[in-house]
Amino acid sequence: MTGPEKTRDGAPTTLSWLCHPATLLALVVLVANDHVLKAAFPGLVTGKLSDVAGLVLAPPLVAVLLTLLAPRLPARVAALAGLVAVGAGFAVVKSSGYAAELASSAWTVLAGPSLVRADWTDLLTLPALGLAWWSWTRARSRPVRHRTARLVRLLVVLPPAVLAVAATSAIRYPYALGTTTLDGQPAISVGSGFEPNWPAGPADGQWAVSDDGATTWRPATASESSRLDDQDSPRRQACAPDEPRRCYRVVPRHLRVEQSDDAGATWQVAWEVSDGRREELARRYPSPGDIPRHFSSRELVVYPHAGGGHEVLVANGRDGFVRRLSDGGWRRDGFLGEQGDMVGADKLPALDDGGPVQRETDLLLAIALALLLGCAVAVVAGHLAIRRGGGRPWWGIAGGVTVLLAGLLLEAVWSRHDDMSTVLGVLVGVAPLGGLAVLVLLLVPWLGSAPGSWVGWTVGDLLLTAILAGLPLAGWLNGNPEQTRIAVALALLATVPGLVLAVRLAKLVHPAPAWGPGGPPRPPYPPYQSYPQQPVPPR
Repeated sequence: MTGPEKTRDGAPTTLSWLCHPATLLALVVLVANDHVLKAAFPGLVTGKLSDVAGLVLAPPLVAVLLTLLAPRLPARVAALAGLVAVGAGFAVVKSSGYAAELASSAWTVLAGPSLVRADWTDLLTLPALGLAWWSWTRARSRPVRHRTARLVRLLVVLPPAVLAVAATSAIRYPYALGTTTLDGQPAISVGSGFEPNWPAGPADGQWAVSDDGATTWRPATASESSRLDDQDSPRRQACAPDEPRRCYRVVPRHLRVEQSDDAGATWQVAWEVSDGRREELARRYPSPGDIPRHFSSRELVVYPHAGGGHEVLVANGRDGFVRRLSDGGWRRDGFLGEQGDMVGADKLPALDDGGPVQRETDLLLAIALALLLGCAVAVVAGHLAIRRGGGRPWWGIAGGVTVLLAGLLLEAVWSRHDDMSTVLGVLVGVAPLGGLAVLVLLLVPWLGSAPGSWVGWTVGDLLLTAILAGLPLAGWLNGNPEQTRIAVALALLATVPGLVLAVRLAKLVHPAPAWGPGGPPRPPYPPYQSYPQQPVPPR
């Protein structure tokens, strides 16, 4: 099935366009610019570079998708549709704020939290469509006719192209950086960032001051911001002005505030989110990053309340601010709203709803781990079958190394520093590596001495292992267990039945003869010697 395909569909030509060197260069530039260069060198050049690369990459991608959905669509029509659709859509979105808002909503549904900005200056990049047309004129004379070549190019180029085009400008997430007082009034520093460009300290944010005891907030003036930046930081401990022996302190790398009633001699927990609950909370945020770093109590301030007593205001990084009221109760205040007040806990992910964590990346990670564990069991079964059939063990070793590499990659993207990188790593790295290992370790024994029933049972063992490993991961998605390491450990333990079955499945393979592939040994017959001729007696 690797001969030339003589059909009338336009997919061979549009796929050649997608794999043209100019299109591939645009793909590399788009990925590198969105994930590396924009964060390292923010500015006009990197901002426009993504638009240019996207205008070169998007038309052939649209054309390929059209010909895959409508196989008999002529390639010329698909190419023209791709160029017109991309050009018109880009012009409308960049020139209309309402269209940009709709595009942001659509992209958020398809690719997670996304932001598309309307910017008239981006229309200056529209001539890049001319480069896309030029690459089409060069590629249409070299269609990809062989099915194998088409399949390889679809698997290698199409997924990264879709993910690269789906990615948009990085969203900056709010960040509670610091708290202090200015002339007796509470002040807070609020910044924003994204992976890996997160703010480091209060001086990296914008200061706001409250003149009514943290009820409403106003932006700090330039002179006030300068005075606030000059204060010592971090401010991790403070005592109440009305009760000098009552002190509070934050615990770094934890969402925790401790209280002392004896001027710091002994401490007890006043407010906290346990580490297990904090991990579940962080999974409700997009791109949470390093959880102990970003979901951590950073600074606090204690100030007098107008009605008597005192209040405590704590900066908790990605989870906003938490406040101790004058009556002793604690409340999550979140971040500053547009009206200068705190948005409140109702706008933040809940701490104790106990429901499922609605994050597509977590579901993808759980499915990837369950299937990868099933692939590992299938590789073990293939290795044992090859050994029993007298084949070379290198196939099993190579398959084991491949699955190990896939597992290491899955562990790397599991940190969830960036949702798009997680999706890209799973679809482009983990899935192909695991699938390749299983395919080879099924074909080699089957082409050798393994019967077809062994292949069926091994595939069933893979699915059984994936289901058993998926049970604790499904519970993890629903908040029980809360901690990832416990769910992963239970998933690894669930592979034991699959490994036992893999060992027993090896008995279905015909064992190699004891004498090996060279055949049975031949008896050491002595060399043939002719008998001496006896003289014939005369008659």
